[in-house]
Amino acid sequence: MTRLVHTRAELAEARSALTGRVGVVMTMGALHEGHEALLRAARERADHVIVTVFVNPLQFGPNEDFDRYPRTLDADLEVCRRAGADLVFAPAVSDMYPEGAPQVRLDPGPLGEDLEGLSRPGFFHGVLTVVLKLLQLTRPDLTFFGEKDYQQLTLVRRMCRDLEVPVEVVGVPTVRESDGLALSSRNRYLSDPERQVALSLSRALRAGAEAAEAGRDAGAVLTAAHAAFGAGDPGARLDYLVLTDPELEPGPVQGPARLLVAAWVGRTRLIDNAPVLLHPVS
Repeated sequence: MTRLVHTRAELAEARSALTGRVGVVMTMGALHEGHEALLRAARERADHVIVTVFVNPLQFGPNEDFDRYPRTLDADLEVCRRAGADLVFAPAVSDMYPEGAPQVRLDPGPLGEDLEGLSRPGFFHGVLTVVLKLLQLTRPDLTFFGEKDYQQLTLVRRMCRDLEVPVEVVGVPTVRESDGLALSSRNRYLSDPERQVALSLSRALRAGAEAAEAGRDAGAVLTAAHAAFGAGDPGARLDYLVLTDPELEPGPVQGPARLLVAAWVGRTRLIDNAPVLLHPVS
């Protein structure tokens, strides 16, 4: 039986009844198969699973899609029940931020100002602030994040290390459609023609990965990815396409690496990424 709670008091009472290892999956709702993969991973590692459903206003800029972000709690609850979640915490904004927007927010450091942070100023201040609040409220042993939001996953791991937050952060591989499109709650904004345009992102990642498998160097991998993106429909407007190390640190890239892309398709901004392995050039 999956229990739904809305307030801090209800959460505290329900959380106190959970024994053993507890895992938490944090979401903004509009759950899809990617979220189900997170829930399955949590069920495998934890005795009890908590799901949070909260559209966090702190991580939306003034011209972003907070008001139109899909809110589908009834359908989300069915996904949670099907996946065997024990508890769903779906608070109102006033319950998460009872004194209004918090005056103190987490500083994500230099990485939080790059890539997504450069395109969406203040985004990771809002993300890390709500993640830390939810970790404090749910008190899990493990928390599960999808690799599709790779920069977010990296920053949450760094936050927990730097601030001594006693939780294991588990990354779960991206779930894709059969044609390669990464599952995202924002995909529902895409028209049928736009959905075809959106394949430019995964096409670029696939080309970069193939170049890496062929033994090409970092520059050639990035060139192949850009060429594949540019060969797609011009309706996709590239924001960034970069190759970096797995920790997203600056410097030369060699060995395990990450290829990350962000682009606008119509009014919808999509992100994706893939691991690549750079072989030494002989």
